[in-house]
Amino acid sequence: MGDDTVMTAPPAYNDAIVQKFALTSVLMGIIGMALGCWLAAELAFPSLNLNLPWLSFGRLRPLHTNAVIFAFGGNLLFAAIYYSVQRTCRVRLWSDKLADFTYWGWLAVVLATVITLPLGYTTSHEYAEMEWPIDIGFPAVWIGPGVNYLGTLAIRKEKHIFVANWFFMALIIAVTMLHVFVSVEYPVSFLKSYMVYAGVQDAMIQWWYGHNAVGFFLTAGFLGVMYYFLPKQAQLPIYSYRLSIIHFWSLIFIYVWAGPHHLLYTALPEWCQTLGMTFSVVLLAPSWGGMINGLMTLRGAWDKLRTDPIIKFMFVAVSFYGMATFEGSMLAVRSVNAMSHYTDWTIGHVHAGALGWVVMISVGALYFMIPRVFGKTEMYSVPLINTHFWMTTIGTVLYIAAMWIAGIMQGLMWRAVNPDGGLTYTFAETVAAMHPYYLIRLVGGVIFLAGMFVMAYNVYRTITSPKPVAAPVPALQT
Repeated sequence: MGDDTVMTAPPAYNDAIVQKFALTSVLMGIIGMALGCWLAAELAFPSLNLNLPWLSFGRLRPLHTNAVIFAFGGNLLFAAIYYSVQRTCRVRLWSDKLADFTYWGWLAVVLATVITLPLGYTTSHEYAEMEWPIDIGFPAVWIGPGVNYLGTLAIRKEKHIFVANWFFMALIIAVTMLHVFVSVEYPVSFLKSYMVYAGVQDAMIQWWYGHNAVGFFLTAGFLGVMYYFLPKQAQLPIYSYRLSIIHFWSLIFIYVWAGPHHLLYTALPEWCQTLGMTFSVVLLAPSWGGMINGLMTLRGAWDKLRTDPIIKFMFVAVSFYGMATFEGSMLAVRSVNAMSHYTDWTIGHVHAGALGWVVMISVGALYFMIPRVFGKTEMYSVPLINTHFWMTTIGTVLYIAAMWIAGIMQGLMWRAVNPDGGLTYTFAETVAAMHPYYLIRLVGGVIFLAGMFVMAYNVYRTITSPKPVAAPVPALQT
């Protein structure tokens, strides 16, 4: 990976910024996932909204998605980027001040979103609900780490650019472009605007953005995390560096065309729907190439799955990445989508990727970084990491299995007809049939959230532990 040779005069890395982002990520993860549990409870027991508008599902649901994606995921990505780029380039960050600007600017964007969404200020576009003042702040802050990242690469002392850096660059460039184009709007007041797009064009732009927010923020960015932290924790090289480069370029090219699969059976032109479906199926090839590369990195070291809970997190994360991408490609096929469209099956698919892939690889990276940036040899309690792993796994399986069953049941009930051609079930009957599975989802979510509290305690004890580092650790030995 180009970062294991000890130099005689190692640079002093800026790990203070990594500390800030890592700890904020843990906190935001708890907040975002607690919101998710509350929303799951509201679906099972609607009276929990207390008839208050700011507690309604319609207002809290976008708050949950933005908190988990941009607050938890965003802070984790910044921590991983700033940690890994210094070590793969063998230099300190190009600008410490710009790194601090990134942290405080991103925190301001997150807090502004937390305040405005429950109050009902929203553009109503999924993953892009923030109103126009926040929309301006988002790319303004996002450009900061881009400049700092490219500046650090420019002054690197390592000639080779490791593949994780390619994925991080794609994340920074693509998310900026996506957010700018989806946020072209007319402001009519301080916190109200209207999109310049309308009708089917608005839907197309929205899902070009929405699916690629998944593709570049939740996939490319976290693949960068996988490519750096998995081999570091395993203390093994990537299985195939050539495959990782093929994975990068094919994924980047194909992903941008897959968005129309969200609009099957709508007013979107047939050719555009077919384009999205075709590229979604083709996308399976690079996705599984990345999964195979990640899993095969552990070749010859499978025993670590029994002894290293951080490896367990990363292994299961990569497995879920492969499973969720396969499922996504299949759900994009018209004949499958005919039954899955608008059902909880889609919710199960999204959370297989979110909980199983994004959160698990994030938690593994956090457990790797936190003791190192705080000058400790390891986390306070390895058994607690193991406990967290099993709580996360059980919670995820309960959640997605419940949604898979509920979604397939919904699709079948909606399509069921009597001999005379009338619908067999009323919509209210289909909603009532979902109740047991919504309870199971709630249980799974609570177990998952409880695991995050276990992690927070472990992190707190690690930071406050008086135990010094057992032996001096060279700055380039990560």
